[in-house]
Amino acid sequence: MAKESMKAREVKRAKLVAKYAAKRAALKAEGNYEALQLLPKNASPVRLHNRCSMTGRPKGYMRQFGISRIQFREMASAGLIPGVKKASW
Repeated sequence: MAKESMKAREVKRAKLVAKYAAKRAALKAEGNYEALQLLPKNASPVRLHNRCSMTGRPKGYMRQFGISRIQFREMASAGLIPGVKKASW
């Protein structure tokens, strides 16, 4: 499980990205890259990292479900994800 500080940092980054999204788009459209560099670093959407919504795990993230592969496997085995079952052939 990820540290709470890492989860909080990611939430903070997401808020900054949302806050400066319109301003970034306007500056990019103008081609004003000097002003774009004056914005906070964490306002860039490139710095966001997908994390598991349950554990905060940064790797093995499944975008379709918003959780890590480990949580996905546990939930699928328990039958908590509709329409997903273990493959057998």
